[in-house]
Amino acid sequence: MLHGRSAELAVVDQLLADARAGRSGVLVVRGEAGIGKSALLEYAALKAESPSSGRSGAESSGPELSDPSGTMKTGEPLAGTSAKQSPGAFRVLRGTAIESESVVPFAGLNLLLGCAVDHLDSLPPNQASALRGALGLAPSDGGDCYLVGLALLTLLADLADEGPVLCLVDDAHWLDQGSAHALLFAARRLQAEGIALLFAARDLHAPPFPAPGLPELRLTGLAPEHATALLDEHAADLPRYVREQIAQEARGNPLALLELPAAQREGHLPAAHAYRVAALPTHSRIQQTFADRIGTLPERTRTLLLIAAADDTGDPGVVFKAAALLGASVDDLEVAEQRQLLRSDEGRLTFRHPLIRAAAYQSASLVRRLAVHKALAEVLDDAHRSAWHLAAATTAPDENVAAALARTAEDARGRRGYVAVASAYQRAAELTPDPVQRSRRLAQAAGAAGAAGQFDRAAVLADQAWHLVTEPVDGAQVARIQARLASEQGRSVEASAQLARAATCAAHTDRELAGELLFYAAQNAWAGRDFDAIQEIAERAVGLPGAADTQAVAQAALGLDGNDVPGGLKALRKLLKSPYAGGSGNAVTAWWHLILGDDHAAYDWAYRLERESRAQGALGVLPRALAYLARGRLHLGQHRDARATAEEGLRIAADIGQEFSVGYLSSVLAELAAIEGDEARCEQLVATFTGGPPPSVRAACALALLDLGLGRHEAVLDRLADVAAGAHRLYAITSLPDLVEAAVRLGKHASAEDAAAWYDEWALNTGQPWAQAVASRCRALLTDDEQWFTQAVDLHRTNEGRPFERARTELLYGEWLRRARRKTDARTHLRSALDLFERLGATPWAARARTELRATGESRAVPGPDPLSALTPQELQVVRLAAEGLSNRDIGAQLFLSPRTVGYHLYKAYPKLGVASRVELGKLDLTDQLV
Repeated sequence: MLHGRSAELAVVDQLLADARAGRSGVLVVRGEAGIGKSALLEYAALKAESPSSGRSGAESSGPELSDPSGTMKTGEPLAGTSAKQSPGAFRVLRGTAIESESVVPFAGLNLLLGCAVDHLDSLPPNQASALRGALGLAPSDGGDCYLVGLALLTLLADLADEGPVLCLVDDAHWLDQGSAHALLFAARRLQAEGIALLFAARDLHAPPFPAPGLPELRLTGLAPEHATALLDEHAADLPRYVREQIAQEARGNPLALLELPAAQREGHLPAAHAYRVAALPTHSRIQQTFADRIGTLPERTRTLLLIAAADDTGDPGVVFKAAALLGASVDDLEVAEQRQLLRSDEGRLTFRHPLIRAAAYQSASLVRRLAVHKALAEVLDDAHRSAWHLAAATTAPDENVAAALARTAEDARGRRGYVAVASAYQRAAELTPDPVQRSRRLAQAAGAAGAAGQFDRAAVLADQAWHLVTEPVDGAQVARIQARLASEQGRSVEASAQLARAATCAAHTDRELAGELLFYAAQNAWAGRDFDAIQEIAERAVGLPGAADTQAVAQAALGLDGNDVPGGLKALRKLLKSPYAGGSGNAVTAWWHLILGDDHAAYDWAYRLERESRAQGALGVLPRALAYLARGRLHLGQHRDARATAEEGLRIAADIGQEFSVGYLSSVLAELAAIEGDEARCEQLVATFTGGPPPSVRAACALALLDLGLGRHEAVLDRLADVAAGAHRLYAITSLPDLVEAAVRLGKHASAEDAAAWYDEWALNTGQPWAQAVASRCRALLTDDEQWFTQAVDLHRTNEGRPFERARTELLYGEWLRRARRKTDARTHLRSALDLFERLGATPWAARARTELRATGESRAVPGPDPLSALTPQELQVVRLAAEGLSNRDIGAQLFLSPRTVGYHLYKAYPKLGVASRVELGKLDLTDQLV
């Protein structure tokens, strides 16, 4: 019986009931050591193994959960889930993370999946390969590390096809990062599989277990009456005054309420009122109690406990072999079992609580710990674990031990365990006598930490490596790592300087590498607006391989951000042919096409990259591909697709910590909200933008477009005055016409002349009809000359580009004609504008066109809702792929969802579209095209 936890038990009961009904749910249980997290997970396991789906009898409503996303549980039963709805036992997967295994790649997944690995053959081949490699069941293919999370999601969904699944992860704060990333990636995508996933994580005195977006349940101490009831049940033999003192010391912590009486009975608390560690935190008091109890055990039993605490396998064979080397044996286990400190459970030696393990290890002397680690290193067959124990037993530099750790690091790299790689190389560096080799191992550690997203740690390691560098090539490697870290964190100028430094190191030994590094140094300097550095880098590149491409970067940057727009665009076209820029996987190529105004080329490039990324499961590349694809779809008028693409990309980018992609994708969504007149949504998105250009420029542009649509012209000028200056024009190309329109509305033509002239020159040299049409529209507004309007409309009609801009041109020309009392002519353009605005969902713009049309004597009713508009972005993606004939499994692999979640989205979408099957779905027009 769990005293005082009725509300918490009700939460778990509901989670299990939902899973039985086919609705997935996730819960992160947090609290201090001993507060009852493990007991709550044990309760879930017992309930799940029962064939009854009834509640526990604790019928009180559960505490409010923190669920910022609002998406972790669906709210209604699913069609076609009768197998999940019938009462039956869960398949339970359990794992408890161990501190010493936090450096072992995917140790947590190995513990959790256990016998479920026999289902790997049913996974798509690339997912099966990734998961086998992570679990050490096969050589790794070296693919994308995030594919492991997708494989885990598919595996859990496959298991749920046979019945509901309960996954329990205790001590999640000790998970190795590879396992944590995979589990959290899968957790955020659970929807309609019938899976319940519970994590238990310690709040204090442990590494953090960040799980943003997942519901949380925080356990606090028991109320006094419940603490008293627990003591009455388990410590009735103690005098009441002793129980009262223990209750005061325990502060409602259930483990303390159970362990302090045991310590009292064993004589470690001779006087309750004199308990000497009352001022310590709860976990320290309990751990000290355990340490005192362990200290009274026979020496050989203490040795056995220390070996079990230092070992991370729980394998009795390993523990007893090491014990034999130190004079202990299996017979010494009996006393520890009698004292309920250590037990044998399903073939593994386990401590009754993690604090017992900590007490057994930390209370031992250093000499005894070193001896235990040396013994474990001798008996372990696992090279990775053996090397770590050998390192733990080593107190001075030793190349043999360092080399063994380096070998385990490379094995971990093959399994995509980048945190384990970093830890192994860092410890290897500490044990390396030779400074040159130490520098190289620190560099390896830094690179792996960066790949794992531990940027602060990587920066420290790289700096340590740099100070030890003696060889130029080593210096180039370290500087390259530092540059990559700076670039990932948006510090482009710093990245440029570090790449230039790397080129200096490489220049005398590898001229081709030096030339490549200078190219990327110039590219980063452009992103950071450091034009002096760009010129200097271009001069340094003379005579090196790739010099022409580096100089093209300088010409493009200095021209487009200066006074040579034609030269800048010409250089940019040259860059598109560069071997550095044109390779597969290089997303920046799509950005260069956008600068050239070639939306179709940008779309095609991003689309190919997106297809490749999905096919390979390359989640590291996918967010940037989706970012540029979303921007291309926005420009081409495919607003629904743009939103669906951007939201999918945003979910993935946030999961894997890609700050650039998060910002860029949010800017696409903010612009969509601005076009639709959704002020709250636009401002909410813009509030997430941080830092200087380009995020600050994109924020100003999105808000200015919102203001323009809502008729707030003065605000537009205020937002865009600085943005339209030379230093930022490149990020604000599409907003310069907004500045012109607002200025003309306010009669401030002069304030827009410079921006209009620059835009006109840019449009002319892009050769894009849509851009020239918008430039003509700006000239028409500034001159009030109809010929520019007619030219603009003609140019728009010769090209499919930017339908939103075409609608704006037709609206402005229609307004001009109505003011000139040419109502019949005006109607033609106003109708065209209104049709486009309505198709795009540009609500304020459509309202403005409707008002103008009414002023000409023609009225137009507000159209009814488009069936596609009722679909969520994810539903839209799913139904389109289903209409193409893809199976639920194929769709899930593309969208990183489980097949059952795909089925759920189809179940929700069919009534909205008025269909009942895939066949009917295939007959619908599900495109997002305007022409």
